[in-house]
Amino acid sequence: MATTRADPLTLDVIELIGAAVSRYYEEYDRAAAKHSLTGAQARVLALLSLEPMPMRRIAQKLKCEPSNVTGIVDRLEARELVERRPDPADRRVKLAAVTERGRVTGALLRDSLGVFAREPLAGLSEEERRVLRDLLRRMLGEDTA
Repeated sequence: MATTRADPLTLDVIELIGAAVSRYYEEYDRAAAKHSLTGAQARVLALLSLEPMPMRRIAQKLKCEPSNVTGIVDRLEARELVERRPDPADRRVKLAAVTERGRVTGALLRDSLGVFAREPLAGLSEEERRVLRDLLRRMLGEDTA
């Protein structure tokens, strides 16, 4: 089966998307290190700042194995940034939830992010952001409505 070579424009777009993602994670990791966190720990803390969730869902969102998430949550729990609690809907399930100390640390982390990581789209107008969103959704096969 023959493979088709991507055209130069497609290759340029792919490289630019990769560079944007790389720059975002570099800034995020640098900010996390200022708070003695790994990038993965900071991302888990940010997720849990939105809502408590089971390990399996954290793993799905981070695209990693649940066993990796367990280790990350263990380390965050040891620093009293998160806690495990029973799920009110199913007491057999444990939820990881941010503590008040974790909420404060998460806010400090967000404040210490570089401009690119904190607001990577700040240089684009609302219409440009809307077009980019819709194109990315289309590229990923999601509904643009």
